[in-house]
Amino acid sequence: MTSPIRAPNPTRSDDTLLMASFTLERVIRAAPAAVFAASLDPALHVESMARHHETMVEGPAGGTFTEGSTVTWRARHFGIPFHLTSVVFDIDAPHGFRDRQIKGPFRDFLHEHEFGEHPDGTLMRDSVTFRSPFGPIGALVDRLFMREYMRRLIDGRNAIVAVSVERRHA
Repeated sequence: MTSPIRAPNPTRSDDTLLMASFTLERVIRAAPAAVFAASLDPALHVESMARHHETMVEGPAGGTFTEGSTVTWRARHFGIPFHLTSVVFDIDAPHGFRDRQIKGPFRDFLHEHEFGEHPDGTLMRDSVTFRSPFGPIGALVDRLFMREYMRRLIDGRNAIVAVSVERRHA
């Protein structure tokens, strides 16, 4: 049986046209297990998002994300403070996991993390699908601005994760 966490968001076919998405790939010189573990480390997440003054308001028990963990972040983007609560699910060590916003500024937000073998270490792939609120106006904002903003934000975070992991596993 599929848990409610894993169930896809119910969407009408015309709603999917309003979704924005992107995929990033980065090779990290470390084993997939090390990159996977680093990606589930809340402290490294906070470090990687420091330029946005992101803090963890409520974090996972035990200091690491596990299946079903929820976390609430506080951050500032465009000079506006935001709170976002997400859940981590479909953890498949060391291959990947997903997180989804369950409360926050987006109408929908899904982030899929994948880690695969690569001759130089690990190929880390992030696939992000999201939708801003306000229907067609939100979709226009996503296409004109938000998609690229989110792509740069995740790419910057990934650069910091890569440096951290490569330093520890050099």
